[in-house]
Amino acid sequence: MNLSEVKNKLNQLENISFQLPNGELVPNHFHVTEVGKITKHFIDCGGTVRKEEVANFQLWNANDYDHRLHPEKLLNIIELSEKVLGIEDLEIEVEYQAETIGKFGLDFDGKHFLLTNKQTDCLAKDQCGIPVEKPKMKLSALNNESCCSPNGNCC
Repeated sequence: MNLSEVKNKLNQLENISFQLPNGELVPNHFHVTEVGKITKHFIDCGGTVRKEEVANFQLWNANDYDHRLHPEKLLNIIELSEKVLGIEDLEIEVEYQAETIGKFGLDFDGKHFLLTNKQTDCLAKDQCGIPVEKPKMKLSALNNESCCSPNGNCC
């Protein structure tokens, strides 16, 4: 989900809620403690130099049980971040505290912002000798009438 999509959804909501991949909701007294731009400049295992940028939200819970972040307040924080930090319409990454800081993607189901699991991946599989996974096919999908029909001369 890009920053512009989040802003669009915030304009339509009365309340903000985030749902973890396991279905639990982030407690509604959460704070968005950071909105920023993260730049990752790296070399993959194949030697290719890469640069990735994401917009980052950091969610945090405190003992401030009366706190409720309203959509217009988060929208103001995002707009200020865009102006001051020069954040473009980037993909969103969300940090949230679990056993350690978890990084999540972001989606929306019409009611909740969904924190989605992210996976690591090799960006240079062709350089690492990792075999490309062969596509799985159903035998019934193969066009085998010519050799396996009663008059096909395959037996």
